[in-house]
Amino acid sequence: MDTKKLLKDMVAARRGVLVPGAFNALSAKVIEDLGFEAIYVTGAGVTNMWFGLPDQGFMGLAEIADHTARIRDTVSLPLLVDADTGFGNALNVYHTVRTLERAGADCIQLEDQVAPKRCGHFNGKEVVSTDEAVSKIKAAVDARRDPNLLVMARTDAAATHGFEAAVERAQRFAEAGADILFVEAVTTAEEIRALPARLATPQLMNMVIGGKTPIFDAEQLGELGYGIVLYANAALQGAVAGMQNTLTVLRDQKAVQESSGWVATFAERQRLVGKPGWDALEKRFT
Repeated sequence: MDTKKLLKDMVAARRGVLVPGAFNALSAKVIEDLGFEAIYVTGAGVTNMWFGLPDQGFMGLAEIADHTARIRDTVSLPLLVDADTGFGNALNVYHTVRTLERAGADCIQLEDQVAPKRCGHFNGKEVVSTDEAVSKIKAAVDARRDPNLLVMARTDAAATHGFEAAVERAQRFAEAGADILFVEAVTTAEEIRALPARLATPQLMNMVIGGKTPIFDAEQLGELGYGIVLYANAALQGAVAGMQNTLTVLRDQKAVQESSGWVATFAERQRLVGKPGWDALEKRFT
């Protein structure tokens, strides 16, 4: 299966494909197991779960490439990979795209914040000039080996320059060759409804639980014409809540049983990580 072509077709259909974020290989396997069509490799999630740090530019290319390769080796779904600002200037972006394409990305997301970036729903963001941002998108488009690799261009300019400036910047990204546009952290329902009519290139809408953007369900966003509906850190937030709940029970009750409903069963854990297949492989070779 050509996952790049599959993703390209999904995005072009503009039906609001629901894409959760994965922060490691196991979370990616859970997403695939539950029947989702694509996976977003989340920089915020990797930073939170791998380093225990906030999404403020602590992740580097090596970390996201390593996670991408491990996830690519584990699942067969298309992967959209968060490359933050591209980790430098246009030349760094060129290298980033080459590296992440080799690691197994089907789409690479680049944003226009000043480094070190921060979560799109944090205060205090700054963006680079439009010309510098456009040069990075041109470098990304030029760097790809497979023409079906998608380049997603994100702008955070709505928070710093206003909605109209963000739309204008996104249009410049499309003219530079971006395949998907991502206007981050819009704050009103009217802006969400307006974007598909204002920009001809397929778009992603980011639904951040607890963030600044009003929550629309994926069917509503598909009807509006969005290609992708992203829940980058729903799995992470669910995992944190699950750990906190389970460990609270363990702390207070001094034990946790499989029958409690607080934990996945031992058998389910082994199924998810493919132990029966590894057992069969071991038998074949011994």
